[in-house]
Amino acid sequence: MTLKPETALLHTAHGDVQNFEAVQPGTFRASSVFFPSMQAWRERDWTAKSGYIYGPHGTPTTFALEAKVAQLEGADHCLVCPSGLNAIALVYITLLRPGDELLVPINVYTANRTFVTQELMGWGINVSIYDPTDLNSLTFTDRTRLVWVEAPCSMTFEYPDLPALVELAHRHGALVALDNAWGAGIAFSPFDFDVDISVHALTKYASGSADVVMGAITTKDKSLYDALKLCYMRLGLNVSGPDAESVLKGLATLTLRYHAHDQSARTLAAHLRNSAKVARVMHPALEDSVGHQFWSRDCRAAAGIFSVVFDGRFSEADIDRFVDSLRLFRIGFSWGGPVSLAVSYGKSVATLQELEGELVRFSVGLEATSDLIADIDQALARL
Repeated sequence: MTLKPETALLHTAHGDVQNFEAVQPGTFRASSVFFPSMQAWRERDWTAKSGYIYGPHGTPTTFALEAKVAQLEGADHCLVCPSGLNAIALVYITLLRPGDELLVPINVYTANRTFVTQELMGWGINVSIYDPTDLNSLTFTDRTRLVWVEAPCSMTFEYPDLPALVELAHRHGALVALDNAWGAGIAFSPFDFDVDISVHALTKYASGSADVVMGAITTKDKSLYDALKLCYMRLGLNVSGPDAESVLKGLATLTLRYHAHDQSARTLAAHLRNSAKVARVMHPALEDSVGHQFWSRDCRAAAGIFSVVFDGRFSEADIDRFVDSLRLFRIGFSWGGPVSLAVSYGKSVATLQELEGELVRFSVGLEATSDLIADIDQALARL
């Protein structure tokens, strides 16, 4: 058959890429995926990764990313999601039904808390708050289905006794889901502590470039993975090939960047601790931080974020001026990117201890540590 040019352009083979190997996998973008025959179409398995059936259900690029993230966290299965919060919500939507009970820590990630209170509770799911530093505060019933854990929380950085908490939850027949955006698969391996599910905000350290929003769910349990995958598909979730490509590139330098962020943040935290204008520095590597003994026992490193509580004599306006005076620390959300960030949250933070003054969270980037210290010092001088 002789084809007209416009038809031939659409039906020319792309070429075989099976024997092409490079540092990074190829970037595939697709909605329609072709089948070689109707038999293959009828035998398709939309829950497995044995083939490709529809772009939103996976491409070689997204499958490669999922395999790497699963390996990073010591899991067997992974789903990449449009955002970290979406990954959190997917766990809840998949596992919880009206009448079930969810346990969440009092200092849980703010967007997580909002989803729990504004959506889950409205759907008839019971929510119980617990103190992650006090195992006796966890109240279990025969309807307790899931315990949510952060190690540590991302605002005041209390670090829980994760193995004991997981053991207690399992003893009562509850599953444990861990928000592992802080650990990023580098500080510790979540499945060494027998958690059932790990949720990871790839937006942060895995990407490292502050230009991609993505989340991941990992697990070692095939039945949990299958349930999550089915819900994922019913909700029509997917991530784009270019975004997956970007995170794959970030993973290549993740370990180096994580330790660089860690080292710089510890230096800055120790420096701020010596200021008479600071009441408290919250960083799990500091000996007086809540749960330091568990962090030092269980972790190999720490993320490059910490919070500072200023002396109570400084007002909200004073601390706003301090943050506005910073030149290298930009005002913005998230962490794990190359540029340092700082935001004042005042006293409107869910915490286990009453705050002496205004709280500022620092996310340390990849600038020279000495430059960041100088920037903080010139802003402190304005207080």
